Amino acid sequence: MLDKTWKKMYEKAKNVQEFRQISDHLEAGGVAAAVLSNTGRIYTGVCIDTACTLGVCAERNALFNMITCGENHFKRVLAIMSDGKNGAPCGACREFMAQLMEGHYQDVEVMLDYENEKIVTLGELTPDWWIQS
Repeated sequence: MLDKTWKKMYEKAKNVQEFRQISDHLEAGGVAAAVLSNTGRIYTGVCIDTACTLGVCAERNALFNMITCGENHFKRVLAIMSDGKNGAPCGACREFMAQLMEGHYQDVEVMLDYENEKIVTLGELTPDWWIQS
């Protein structure tokens, strides 16, 4: 059974998820994410998609918010895709997480399927990082 923190993370991500067309070349909010910092704070973010690929994923946006607020370490990540399901972070997000949590990224928990309570570690998703610490 999922603990209350996963439930809070899911609710906070769901609360910021709202697809919106911002301009002819930029849309946001189709995907939302929540990360749990080591201090227990939950940070959220949404994806920002642009026509020229300069957008950012929801997971990295949530991590940017965490860093902006002065924190550098996190232990959980959850993303809600546009279809309402959960999914694994993309390669760019995994790389960012590995660099942010160098030496400890393997222990970060990733929600793969909230409905079926499937959780894996970032180490399972990204077993061999190209920079060995």
